[in-house]
Order: sequence, then C-alpha cells, then structure tokens
Amino acid sequence: MQLPSTKYIDKTFWAIFILLVFVATVALASASSTLVYSTGNALGPLMKQVMWFIVGIIGAFCVQYVPSRFIRMGGYLVLLVSLFCLYVMLIPHNPFVVTINGAGRWFNLFGFRFQPSELAKLSLIIVVADMLSRIRKEEDKRHYFFLTLGITAATILPILLGNLSTAILLAGIIFLMWILARIPWKYTASTAAIAMGVLVGGYFIAKTCEKHGIGLGPFSRAITWVHRIDDMVAEHQAPEDDTFVINDDNYQRSMAKVAIARGGKSPIGVLPGNSQERDYLPLAYADYIFAIIVEETGIIGALGLIFLYLAILFRACWASSRYEDYAAIFMVMGLALMLTGQALVSMMVAVGLGPVTGQPLPLISRGGTSVIITSLYFGIMMAVSREQAERKGLETETVNQSWGDVPDIVIEDQE
Repeated sequence: MQLPSTKYIDKTFWAIFILLVFVATVALASASSTLVYSTGNALGPLMKQVMWFIVGIIGAFCVQYVPSRFIRMGGYLVLLVSLFCLYVMLIPHNPFVVTINGAGRWFNLFGFRFQPSELAKLSLIIVVADMLSRIRKEEDKRHYFFLTLGITAATILPILLGNLSTAILLAGIIFLMWILARIPWKYTASTAAIAMGVLVGGYFIAKTCEKHGIGLGPFSRAITWVHRIDDMVAEHQAPEDDTFVINDDNYQRSMAKVAIARGGKSPIGVLPGNSQERDYLPLAYADYIFAIIVEETGIIGALGLIFLYLAILFRACWASSRYEDYAAIFMVMGLALMLTGQALVSMMVAVGLGPVTGQPLPLISRGGTSVIITSLYFGIMMAVSREQAERKGLETETVNQSWGDVPDIVIEDQE
C-alpha cells in the first residue's frame, strides 16, 4: 500500500496548527485547576483534552488528502443534517437537548453530545463558497445572492434563538464572502442595514417586554443578551471614583480583569503555572482562557497568540492569491475568516471590550467538539491548498517535460 505523498502539503498551515495545539496544552494544564479539584485527578482533565488533540491532528492529516469536490458535496449533506438538528431542538421539552449554563445548544444523540451550530457554521461556509464560485456573469450575482441569503437566513434563525453571538458572527462572515464575490453593494448594504435594524429593534422590544412582564416565548433568551449589553455599558460609564461592586452578573468579567492586570505587571506575565485567578475565575479553561494566558505570559504571550490567529488569515490570503479555482478561494477565505473572527471576538470579551458571548477560543478552549471542528477547518484549508499546489506542480512538470518533445530544428547551409 502506497502512503500519500507529503510533497505538496501546506507546511505553513501545519506549523500554525501545531503551535496552537502546543499553546492550548500549556494553557489548559494551568487553567484546568478547578476540574482537578472537582475530579481529584491531577492529570485526568488534561490527558482527556490531549487525546482530543491527537484525534484532531489525525483527522486533519486525513482530511487534507480529500479532494475538494468531495468536501463541497459533503458540505451540503452536513448542512442538511445540521439544519434538521437545529430545528428539532426548537421543539419544547425535547429529550435530545442538553442545557448548560442556561443555554440549550447541545444535541445528545446516543450519548454523543455536540453543538449542531458548530457543524452548521462549517457547512454553511462550504455551501456558500460553492454557490458563489458558480457566478459566471453579472446576472448570476443576483441569483446566487438571494439563494445564499435564503440558505443563510434558514441556518441563522434557529441559531439566533439560543446563541446570538454565533448568529451575528456567521452572518458577518457570509457578508464578507459576498464582498469577495463582488456582489453589488445595493444588495449587501441593504441586507446589512435591515439586519442592524432588526437587532436594534429587538433590543428595545426585549427591554420593553421585560419592563412590563411580557413573555417572549422562544425569544426568552433575549433578556439575557439585553442584560449583558446593559451591564457592559454601565461598567464602562461608571465614574472612576465610584465604588465597584462585584456581583453574580459581573463576577466573570471582574476576575478576568484581575487576571489581566496581574499579567500586565510584567511583559512575560507571572509565567505558566503561576496563575492565581484560575482558582477564582469560573470556567477559566473555557470562554475566559485568554485572560489566564495573559496573566501567565503577559503582553508577549498575548501578542504571540494574536499573531498566530492572524497568521491563519494571512496564509489564507497569500495562498488564495495563487489559486485559479474560485471555489477554492472562497472556501479557504471563508474558513480562515471564521477562525480568526471567532478568536478575536473571544479575546475581546476576555479583556472587557465586548459583552459576554460564550464564544470559545478556537483550539485553545477546552472541549472535544470544539477541537474536532477546528481541526476540520484546518484539514479542509490544507486539503484545498495541497490540491492547488499539486495541480500547479503537475502543470509545471508537464511544461518542463514537453521541452524534450520538441524536435531539433536543423537549418541547412544554402551555399
């Protein structure tokens, strides 16, 4: 059996991927202290996550050899399955839905728990990329804009009811993909304006309903979003000499700020393993793990991690500039934008620049589903990059070999 060739694999994407896994292992070894206390096993939580990393690395390695046409076909199938799960989860008292921290985002199927919204994000980007790549003339832009708009709306609606930040992030990525496809501004700008109007209107409607005790039915979680936005605004508007009171609503943000303040005392922080706030910050190994990273590695570690996530986007831009296949360009850019955008949102929340969203730091935050999905992102981007590099390599070899097939031209002397 012949092993697949590694000649055309994207070594830059692999370097970024492995570096993120290394950072995640070091960060989780420190941030999982509360899990160690609750389980009584010093290495159990970390080793479980390392096993997920191993599975993710193996998965990414295998996926990188899958032809991109199969990935695009699989995207449609996964999107259908994801939509089915998302809409089934809207059924009241559904036994398949698992609620954690007040959010019913997990689907439990035969003991396997996953978030359909994560699969929907990945598959929607693949499907939209495939559709936008079919644009051949100006009149096609209108057709595929409304087609992708309808599919996006159908995907975002069930996500919106339980996870506003994910819905907004996904909508933003699709918007950027429309720009890359050069969809006319009259379509994209009007869609963005309507979406902003709906969000602003929904905010005031939720506040009014809460004030008068009116139930919101399936939109009941909107009250939580309103509280998070109001708490963040009030916190930033509070006078500096005013006494700050820590309560249940701002406890996570407060402990995250303390961790960041400790890390800011030195460019290299307090060094890995010396965090104090990991014992006080709830779920320090999940949504707020960036605060622990800043505490332990300081500004140097924070900037290094930001650079790694931006490197994903830079690599995608550089690689896409060499592609001739529009489907490959849109797919790689869409996935890279999602990873980088989610990372920046998670880090902004950790440092207090945005309301609490629950967005995990890709590959860094603890969670098996998150690791597998992020590994698929890398695997798909590397598959497209490998395929394009292999295609260019074969074209170059064909051209070089053809030179030997040209017969020598002999010019006879006419004297």
